[in-house]
Amino acid sequence: MSEVLDLIIVGGGPAGLTAGLYASRGGLKNVVMFEKSVFGGQITKSSEIENYPGVSEVITGLELMEKWPEQAARFGVKQEFAGVKRISKIKDIFHAELEDGTLLKSKSVIVCTGSNPKKSGVEGEEEFYGRGVSFCATCDGFFYRNKEVAVLGGGDAALEEALFLTNICAKVYLIHRRDEFRASPATVQRVKKNAKIELVLNASVKKIYGDASGVSGLIIADKEGNERDLKTPGVFVFVGMKVNNEVLLQEDGGFLCEMSKGGEVVVDLNMRTSLQGLFAAGDIRINAAKQVVCAAGDGAAAAIGAINYLESWHE
Repeated sequence: MSEVLDLIIVGGGPAGLTAGLYASRGGLKNVVMFEKSVFGGQITKSSEIENYPGVSEVITGLELMEKWPEQAARFGVKQEFAGVKRISKIKDIFHAELEDGTLLKSKSVIVCTGSNPKKSGVEGEEEFYGRGVSFCATCDGFFYRNKEVAVLGGGDAALEEALFLTNICAKVYLIHRRDEFRASPATVQRVKKNAKIELVLNASVKKIYGDASGVSGLIIADKEGNERDLKTPGVFVFVGMKVNNEVLLQEDGGFLCEMSKGGEVVVDLNMRTSLQGLFAAGDIRINAAKQVVCAAGDGAAAAIGAINYLESWHE
């Protein structure tokens, strides 16, 4: 790959695969996508998907994403299992340094590296992930209709997701290790006024337990060590998100384009960053909805933006 490519896509989740499909189908000839983990992204780990438009039956995330790589490949996207260490730009050419030291050049780049929920580290969290432990209330809240659930966290995301769950669940235990929240005052007031939310403050989760069918409950303890057993089939963890922005970090410690305070890429409605020819799509960009259908839409918009950019590109 010594030639200058038309487009490099970093990340092979819903945003990246859709970007590749639209870019190749839109006429770009040299499109290469890099994914170092699993084509399909985080959603492949989800055990049940029932809110993707046009898919009426309940399927797994792996089943939903199964044909996406094949479809993108059919239109000419070259898919590589490799990690990208850094994207930089010299004059009008982007340089992609792979983790194995390979250096590639491209006229444009779309970054779709997403984000990962921070894990709490509680015993049972890994074991029951996808079987009662979730990091997305919008995705999985419906499965606990009229049941009791627990939410872990004290920031805006935790409180907002707890409020969302009250529209579905019978009761929400909001567990926070401090007696004050890090969320906005308005959100805190809404939580305190919601009769379906029980605040469990100054408490930590000792373990999440269950059996082969999934979560049965969790053990919490206050600062004095007094334990309480909450019999909830669902535990939602919102202790923060880690944006996978390392690929944009430069040798001087700065970033290749404008970033938000939280480390997300700042983009416009066309997924254009502050640097010409660089686009970002999916969970890595600001104000992302963190839904598959939204990430796919981002990918399409970014690809169309890249096509338009390359129409006026000059050596």
